[in-house]
Amino acid sequence: MEERIRAKLNELRSMLQADGGDMEVVRIEGSDVQLKLKGACAGCPHALVTLKQGIERVLRDQIDPSITVSGE
Repeated sequence: MEERIRAKLNELRSMLQADGGDMEVVRIEGSDVQLKLKGACAGCPHALVTLKQGIERVLRDQIDPSITVSGE
């Protein structure tokens, strides 16, 4: 599952990069994914929304509904 998560995260990075941001994978343990938002995303007041309603939702819908995403 980790390979599928990493591949999907690489696809999603382009959306963040288009807005001047980026993300780094801190760790993936089973269905727990920890990310670090960078660039414009790091200080954005919508960072939690990006993680939960954006990235987490896509990973749950397309890979496994038990995935949880947290930020650093």
